[in-house]
Amino acid sequence: MLHQARAPAHALKAGAPPRQMAGEAFGKLINLSGRRRFTSQRLVLYAVLAAQGRDGALNTSRDALVTFSDAHLALMEGELSPVMLGGELAEAYFGPQRADERITAFIDLARRALDAIGAGLRGAPDLLEELVEAATPLLATLNRLTQVYEDLARQQAASAKKQLTAVMGDIEQIAKHARIVSFNAQVVAARAGASGREFAVVSGEMTHITGQLDGLVREAVRSAVA
Repeated sequence: MLHQARAPAHALKAGAPPRQMAGEAFGKLINLSGRRRFTSQRLVLYAVLAAQGRDGALNTSRDALVTFSDAHLALMEGELSPVMLGGELAEAYFGPQRADERITAFIDLARRALDAIGAGLRGAPDLLEELVEAATPLLATLNRLTQVYEDLARQQAASAKKQLTAVMGDIEQIAKHARIVSFNAQVVAARAGASGREFAVVSGEMTHITGQLDGLVREAVRSAVA
């Protein structure tokens, strides 16, 4: 019987992921979550084959279990963990769905089943049957978690795009003021006659720079909202 795991109190109350989190980080989370889905089914399949006496199947199943366990551990630790990110992700792992608890229980069951199969114990068939029955509901849990990671990735991308667009808008305003200053400087230089020629050259270069900046801003904005 499963017992509900207790997450730190702040985990379920934590806010949205930091805005500065790179998209690559969410890509890593999605990749690890997908790896759990694939290896969970692989280890069960080869556990069944091992029970039937297929050569190498037991080692293949154990390797899949190691990969599954490592992927889960990587997702549960560090700055990208449910405790650190909080919100919807922490709720999925530690809330009523008890994903972390279910995954941990599956890992323990798989280890016991594989050890029993390897040792030829009488209880091996029962453990294997329990493992097979656990595979389908576990897959549904893993699919839900992967969906959460994908949703968070989309939210982060939208937030980053909005932030970039705002920054580009600020830069565009600065460039606009710079053009006005440059124009006024050219007028002053023209009135100064020969003594204002050097100042006019500097003002012209400033106009050229602000023109280039405008082009970069427009390109960045187009990329951000594409």
